Amino acid sequence: MKKKIQNIFNREADAIINIPVDDNYKKASDIIYHHVHVLQGKLITSGMGKAGEIANNIASTFNSTGTPAVFLHPSEAQHGNLGIIQKNDVMLVISNSGKTREIIELIDLKDNLYASVPVIVITGNADSPLVQKSYCHILTGSPEEVCPLGLTPTTSTTVFTVIGDALVVLMMEKIGFTAADYAKRHHGGYLGTKSREKSANGG
Repeated sequence: MKKKIQNIFNREADAIINIPVDDNYKKASDIIYHHVHVLQGKLITSGMGKAGEIANNIASTFNSTGTPAVFLHPSEAQHGNLGIIQKNDVMLVISNSGKTREIIELIDLKDNLYASVPVIVITGNADSPLVQKSYCHILTGSPEEVCPLGLTPTTSTTVFTVIGDALVVLMMEKIGFTAADYAKRHHGGYLGTKSREKSANGG
């Protein structure tokens, strides 16, 4: 059992190490910065199923680190929630296949409302329809899932999370986000206390 677990950890760690790193990280960071921190828009994340759960988490982490963000469920968007999009916003969508029907439809609907809103895609498929519709794309390296069936999103959601973390950290550095800034957005709990203590100590 221990060997099986260690093997799972090793495979996921290898997937993270082998995520392709290119200039699209800077491109994505620059466009998010421009639309959110210059034009005063917001970041809208989206994904379907388990990818959607990761997109929701990425939005939450951006919020707590000074970049206003919201998760938009692609199906709910078709029933009125598309109205959350404004002209200065930017979208970050996640799809391992790059072919998720609901996300493709979401972008088409977005284009009908505000065609100028750029779309950043995180995907494992460089030749996908979503990449063709995107302003820029970040590739996962398309690792094999650790799921024994090779079907359940496991390793793919791990790399999605790590890529989201990278974008968050790049933005924190870009805007000079401090512990004092964090404390203003995260008052409660252990992290609220820790951030206030760090801020008081000049961190």
